[in-house]
Amino acid sequence: MPHTASRYLAEGPRVGIRHFAYEDGPEFTARARESKDLHHPWLFPPVTADAYTAYAGRLIEDPSKAGFLVCTLEDGAVAGFVNINNIVEGGFQCGALGYGAFAHAAGRGLMREALDLVVGHAFGPMRLHRLEINAQPGNDASIALARGCGFRREGFSPKMLHVDGEWRDHERWAITAEMRTCS
Repeated sequence: MPHTASRYLAEGPRVGIRHFAYEDGPEFTARARESKDLHHPWLFPPVTADAYTAYAGRLIEDPSKAGFLVCTLEDGAVAGFVNINNIVEGGFQCGALGYGAFAHAAGRGLMREALDLVVGHAFGPMRLHRLEINAQPGNDASIALARGCGFRREGFSPKMLHVDGEWRDHERWAITAEMRTCS
C-alpha cells in the first residue's frame, strides 16, 4: 500500500509507525508465520486470525497498552512491531517495551529507526518519562537494539518472565526522556 503522510504517527527515512488495526491481521499473521525461526525462543507473536484479533484488541482497547506497527515507507509493508505495555501514569509515567522484526526486514536497521520513532512518540505526545526493556541474556539482537538506542542496563532479574513454558532470566534496560540520544 503506498505511503501517505497522514497514515503514520511518525516517520523516519525508511519506516513509519502507526497503530494496529484489526484489518492488519492477514499480513501480520503471515509475517509472523514466516518469522517463527527468527523469533523462537524469544517471542511468539500471533500466527492465526483469532489470536491476532485478541492480541490487537488488547493493544487497541486497553489504555495501559499502545501498539505500533513498523511499516516500510517504500510500500507500506509491515516490517515489525513495537508495543508499550504496562503503561502507568501519574508520578511514574512509564511503560515496558516489547518488539520484534519480521524475517523479511531483519538485519536492515529498520527496527532501530522504528524504536527511535516510538521512543520519540512516547516521550512526546504520550507524555511518558521512562521506558523499560526486559531482554533475555542470549537475545543479542534485542540487547544490541536497546543499547544502540541509548537505553542503559540497569540490572538482572532471575526468573523474571514466563516465556516458552519456563521462567526466564532477563536483563533490565531503561531510558528516560532526559537520556534520549538515539535519533
